[in-house]
Amino acid sequence: MEKNSLPTISVLIPTLNAGRVLEECLKSISIQDYPKDKIEIIIADGGSVDNTLKIAKKYGAKIFENPLKTGETGKAVALKNAKNELVALIDSDNILPNKDWLKRMVEPFDDREINGSEPWAFTYRKFDGFIDRYCALMGMNDPFCYFIGNYDHLNLITNKWTKLNLEEEDKGSWLKLSLKFPNVPTIGANGALFRRKFLIEGGVTKDYLFDIDVIPKLSRRRAIKYAKVKISIVHVSCGSSSVRFTLKQLRRITDYLYYQKRNLRIYPWQKQDKTGLINFLLSCIFVFPLLYQSLRGYMKKPDPAWLFHPLACWITLFVYTTKVLSGFVTTNIQSREKWKQ
Repeated sequence: MEKNSLPTISVLIPTLNAGRVLEECLKSISIQDYPKDKIEIIIADGGSVDNTLKIAKKYGAKIFENPLKTGETGKAVALKNAKNELVALIDSDNILPNKDWLKRMVEPFDDREINGSEPWAFTYRKFDGFIDRYCALMGMNDPFCYFIGNYDHLNLITNKWTKLNLEEEDKGSWLKLSLKFPNVPTIGANGALFRRKFLIEGGVTKDYLFDIDVIPKLSRRRAIKYAKVKISIVHVSCGSSSVRFTLKQLRRITDYLYYQKRNLRIYPWQKQDKTGLINFLLSCIFVFPLLYQSLRGYMKKPDPAWLFHPLACWITLFVYTTKVLSGFVTTNIQSREKWKQ
């Protein structure tokens, strides 16, 4: 694709005290081999008190206030202010690993049927914290998704980017998917690109943009054509902190239950493989299956980070079980006070 024919891109980044990770994120965008006048960076900030806004201004980002503070409301604020043909949902803890990343990601849009694209793997970096390495090797941030087969990045144990049975066509450097509700992976986060009009059609609901809900919403009416590009993206999530991992699992389930009770969520989690849930419970109870999975992973890519797998599953089981049970009584959104990325 010639430079003068490349589409314009609005990069949407919600932030809240993201100074720890934002510099690397924005630097990786600034050095892309892509016309600078075709990229705008939009920061929707939830009231950061660290150096987040200073970093954003350094890289020429347009900054808008996100009074509701959450990532979902931040994406909605940013989308409302985006002007370009394509929209990139890049979180503050994402890093584009190659200078041609954006060019590779926009390539599928030459096909007018394609509504969006997403990298098919997380970047493994041996110097990252052991939990970030574990998540990159697993291709997911939530180990429960491994058991139900609903993940959307390359998993080294299965050598698949998802276990869902999807209609896909190999285009060489990317896969062309045909997605129909309810058989839809959790597509839409960590570097996903969409046509702006498509995202507006399926995205904002009452000031929220739940990225993984967009395709389930629109695929109820028609098959959605989507691209999985054979590249990766860095996700600097928890480093080596099991406490941070626990807090993120707590935020994930707490927020989901809150929004689900208010009929704001669409993603069909209830239609997932029930045998996967049973497998997850039994594996956590009997332990050996978790150790076996860790061993299989280690045989594919020797790294002691695989040893985190049993603990990650136990933490997830404990957090999800306690929150689901308490959710029958009361559910509130997790507070963002003192939140740091």
